[in-house]
Amino acid sequence: MKTNKSYSKRLRVTRKGKILARKAGQNHFNAKESRRSQHAKKGVGVIFMKNKDKARFLVI
Repeated sequence: MKTNKSYSKRLRVTRKGKILARKAGQNHFNAKESRRSQHAKKGVGVIFMKNKDKARFLVI
């Protein structure tokens, strides 16, 4: 089965198998957000996927 390239470009898999991705909603319109919510959007978050979905979207 082929790897879903659009998915694989947005995700990073760690050595232990965790899937990390950028948090949503931080592209634009952030000037009106409070400083607290701006900082909360920074960084990456862990995505939880079932093994079936991992096999479907990512070749690990």
